[in-house]
Amino acid sequence: MLERLSPMRILLLIIQYPPDSNPTGMLMAQVAVGLRDYGHTVDVITTFPHYAQFRIWPAYRGKLAARERGAAGDVLRLWVYASGAKQRMVHRLISYLSFNALATLAGMLARQRYDVILAPNGSFFTGIAAAVIGRLRGTPFVYNVQDLYPEVPVQAGQLTSHRAIDGLARLERLMYRLATRISVIAPAFYANLLAKGVPPAKIALIPNFVDTAFIRPLPRQNSFSQANHLDTYFVVNYAGNLGYVYDLDTVLHAAARLSKHPDILFQIVGEGVSKPDLEQRASELGLTNVRFLAFQPLEQLPLMRAAADVQLSPHRTGTTGYSLPSKIYEVMSSGRPIIVSADAGSDVATLVHQSACGLCVPPGDPAALAEAILTLYVDPDLRQTMGKAGRCYAEQHLSPQVIVDQYHHLLTEVVTTSSDEA
Repeated sequence: MLERLSPMRILLLIIQYPPDSNPTGMLMAQVAVGLRDYGHTVDVITTFPHYAQFRIWPAYRGKLAARERGAAGDVLRLWVYASGAKQRMVHRLISYLSFNALATLAGMLARQRYDVILAPNGSFFTGIAAAVIGRLRGTPFVYNVQDLYPEVPVQAGQLTSHRAIDGLARLERLMYRLATRISVIAPAFYANLLAKGVPPAKIALIPNFVDTAFIRPLPRQNSFSQANHLDTYFVVNYAGNLGYVYDLDTVLHAAARLSKHPDILFQIVGEGVSKPDLEQRASELGLTNVRFLAFQPLEQLPLMRAAADVQLSPHRTGTTGYSLPSKIYEVMSSGRPIIVSADAGSDVATLVHQSACGLCVPPGDPAALAEAILTLYVDPDLRQTMGKAGRCYAEQHLSPQVIVDQYHHLLTEVVTTSSDEA
């Protein structure tokens, strides 16, 4: 492996970044801190915080830009279109375009010289912004693929126009061609890019990670469980985005099947486009064993995970080939068992089987989901065994230091190789 001895200055282009609570943003913030510990500087171009409610936080309204000092370098925050209407694809597209247009301009005008650009694909056009900045400034860029496009919005039912699907597919392939290197987070992503003609030497497989020091095994009864009156229940928890990819309808029907067990409580935590429909469906089904909680602040996350007996990651058929949610890593790190609904042979199913951290059921099958919940409900020893196995796997394979080391080597190799070719 080629090594670069001098510290690098890295530009991170990302649409959401802490204090926004987007998982990719939080992960990349930790990557930045880890790279800082190698001696590198990571400057960030991002947006004003807006993720949870799709509205810019009050403190930033009326501004075009704000510069802050981050843990690893300077953070330039830019205005972004965020109308509160996150549920419509057109609003997301406008948001993505507004960020990338301003980010491109800001990157072009930046006084600093950067050795490499890191651009996660949290918005459709980030790779284009990185390519334009990189081309004008002579800077290589690494395209970090967190989601596969157009597969994710198509499978989620968000994108149905054949013209739009074809256009997005062409755009994504263009970004693959323009990138100096591409990092992907799962083996299925690697195979997907190979099938699209991306040379294998251009792709690096670097999983996401979980902060194993922050999310850790904690007592089942804690301040979160007490505040939400959970101590007397067997809690089945889903926490995350209430969006199109996750099959929470099946969770509600599983809850209906288990309603004769009054001590089993389903807790659904988060916000998203599907929440109003889910609340209405729960009401129509007369589910008194289902509670909805609002999105929780980051500091509550370890306690919320610990306050569950079983945690869920329910995916729709066909979606687990195109994503590997970070919430699964969080559950593993928390030392609690997980039940996933995932296609057989998918990376999600493979991870659960290899780590022995939980159970896997077919997507869209409320009977199978209810049976899996009952299996863990009656067997506390099995729950404990699976929880410990998940925690052990997370510590060995998914800790920040393990993954940041891989980013360090990838970026070092890109910069060293680009310098040699110049």
